[in-house]
Amino acid sequence: MIQVKSEQQVLQEGLQVLLSNMEPSKVARFWAACNIGKGDYLKLKDELFAQESVASLYSKIVEFQALKREV
Repeated sequence: MIQVKSEQQVLQEGLQVLLSNMEPSKVARFWAACNIGKGDYLKLKDELFAQESVASLYSKIVEFQALKREV
């Protein structure tokens, strides 16, 4: 069974990833630079992931996690 996370859960998870890999001051600057909450998310999502599929994104996630474990 696939569980779909809410937007708030996804944002929280993303923030945790940033905080675990960047200094808090840099996370704050990144968050501000992204203007979170502004703009057309669906348009941006379509542009960012136009060439991606669930399978290709899954492969990238698995590769990233494996590299993270090696460090």
